[in-house]
Amino acid sequence: MSEGATLISMLEGDEAQRAALAERKINAISLQRIPRITRAQKMDVLSSMANIAGYQAVVEAAAVYQGFFGGQVTAAGSTRPAKVLIIGAGVAGLAAIGAARSLGAEVRAFDVRPATKEQVESMGATFLMLEFDESGEGEGGYAKIMSDEFIDAEMALFREQADEVDIIITTALIPGRPAPKLILEDMVDRMKTGSVIVDLASSRGGNCELTVPGEAVVARGVHILGFTDLPSRKAATASKFFGGNIAHLLDDMMSDGEFVFDLEDEVVRAATIVFEGEPLAPPPRKPKPAPKPVETRSAVDPPAAIKREKKRSHGHGQPAEPPSAMKTVTVGAVLIALTALLGTYAPAEFVQHFTVFVLACFIGWQVVWSVTAALHTPLMSVTNAISGIIIVGGMLQAGSGSTGLAAILGAVAILFASINIAGGFLVTQRMLKMFQRGPS
Repeated sequence: MSEGATLISMLEGDEAQRAALAERKINAISLQRIPRITRAQKMDVLSSMANIAGYQAVVEAAAVYQGFFGGQVTAAGSTRPAKVLIIGAGVAGLAAIGAARSLGAEVRAFDVRPATKEQVESMGATFLMLEFDESGEGEGGYAKIMSDEFIDAEMALFREQADEVDIIITTALIPGRPAPKLILEDMVDRMKTGSVIVDLASSRGGNCELTVPGEAVVARGVHILGFTDLPSRKAATASKFFGGNIAHLLDDMMSDGEFVFDLEDEVVRAATIVFEGEPLAPPPRKPKPAPKPVETRSAVDPPAAIKREKKRSHGHGQPAEPPSAMKTVTVGAVLIALTALLGTYAPAEFVQHFTVFVLACFIGWQVVWSVTAALHTPLMSVTNAISGIIIVGGMLQAGSGSTGLAAILGAVAILFASINIAGGFLVTQRMLKMFQRGPS
């Protein structure tokens, strides 16, 4: 290479490599060193390749596994869905979850980082939890080394799962260290004959004790796949993603049409291992932000901010707070007392109609108030039928020929019910347009 050239590649960045690059004054960017931050996602080659590897791991497992991933019911008999365990819920693990779920498998996942639980469950998998108060959240979104007590509990969980699952896909890696051994020989012995283990950490020694890097072996009747070239088995897609990552990195480093090394840039500084003949040590890690102070809230009179939050959550699809039992009993008692009072002085016909009115209000309040706010729009469509009944009743009262209170109330009922019906149909039409496809 020419002196002063720039090398962008998957560089391990060991001392000998950096010394050789520095001697030729070659600027070197290690793609493995790109930080896992939001701005750098488009340049993150490791995530792109891990995504492909996770998907391909399920494809390779399905090719070896002598059964269906999804349950089958046929005239000749039925089969249950395959049970798949994913160890590690990073990019590769989540891709494997998505692929296995799309094939119909029953998927479980484990990760030492509790923060991944929501991601796993959002994809339809079951997150396995340990009753252990320790987090595996390390720097840069990777896992860290856990305590011996945690590892013992983790091993017990994996032994229990080995008795049940048909396929295990392991993705656990710790930066700068050999892959941790998570599937031991005795666990392989516990798995059913014909089961499959796909070890995505095989290039770093493997998560399974019996993994042979680069090969597929059968041990204790279990297929153990230690392929190290899973991304290249989707070569066209891998090249497309890799090229996209490099293009984004180059575009980010361009300034006024010139390729510039801006060591003040967080991404460039973290990824650069040699610059102008000088090896660069990794940049100092930023201190974690201090936790926000916990606010003490009064149980008697909550602050206005809390009241606003409740109001805001009610308006964004969250279930409204149902009426309390005490409130319901109080309102019911007041209405009963009012009905009894009217029964003493009002005509019998008025009391009969008023009783029906009170019951309708009470039941409507209980039903509508308990409906999630997100369903209020379709609920409005249903009330159009009720409003139609109100219009019929109002027309009977208003057209009775009298000019008394009943006729006036009938006319008012016709007005409001008509507004309700027109608004209900307009809102319903607007809602249905959201689900209609555009013109073909």
